[in-house]
Amino acid sequence: MNTRLFRTRQDLADFLRRKRASVQPEEVGLPRSPRRRTPGLRREEVATVAGIGLSWYTWLEQGRDIRVSAHLLDSVARALRMSPEERQHLYLLAQNRPPSAPADTWCEMPPLIRVLLDDLTQRPAFVMNLRWDVIGWNAAGDGLFGFSDYPKGQRNMLWMYFADERLSCRVQDWPRQAAQIVASFRRDYAAGHHRSDMQDLADHLQTASRTFRRLWRDHDVQGQCEGRRSFEMPDRGQVAFDHTTLIVDQDRHLRLVYYVTVEGNPADTLSIRRSAIDLASE
Repeated sequence: MNTRLFRTRQDLADFLRRKRASVQPEEVGLPRSPRRRTPGLRREEVATVAGIGLSWYTWLEQGRDIRVSAHLLDSVARALRMSPEERQHLYLLAQNRPPSAPADTWCEMPPLIRVLLDDLTQRPAFVMNLRWDVIGWNAAGDGLFGFSDYPKGQRNMLWMYFADERLSCRVQDWPRQAAQIVASFRRDYAAGHHRSDMQDLADHLQTASRTFRRLWRDHDVQGQCEGRRSFEMPDRGQVAFDHTTLIVDQDRHLRLVYYVTVEGNPADTLSIRRSAIDLASE
């Protein structure tokens, strides 16, 4: 065993022993024996509460070089009443990677991210969740995409692009952009495959849009949706933007999509910002 792996296994063993000693039997529904001398739980009690074999837990706590599944680690984390941070630490020590975050479609805007959006006064930006629901935007983003024109349940980037021509008709080179958008959503759809709201969105879009239905059936998949996209701007003509996506809350699957006008556009940043604010106030 190399030195780094040995140190990690020793850290794992020490972490589990200390955590086991900090959990009292009554906290996990076990009776407290009057003759108990061991602080916290015994190894066999952890194994019983976790529903795993005593040998497996013993080897894990001894820091042996064994392969453990995510199911076993989650069972141990629950039995030892680990916090989310402690669970992540357990995974890093046992598997040298963090646990997979549960796919969720978080729909509340964290206050600090709201402040971040408000501070981005000159660039169109918005925040969307795993389902591509837009849960927050700045004035420039509203001017470019018109989020406030849509009812709350339809502020979804896929719905806006494919079920309403107000946005897609302004996008230059729409066939190529549409294929990229659908292929990018495929990645998020796979992550949230167990959620009925993700399936409902895909089903509704296939009914509402022949373009989406055709592209969805291609099963093309690509990574992060970023690149260059041009829009027809009122009184400005065609304006090109570079756009990218930044993870702002990994646990809640929240991403900030950020647009920057391409250098050399006929409209400068200030005029784009003013146009966006004017549109947002109409």
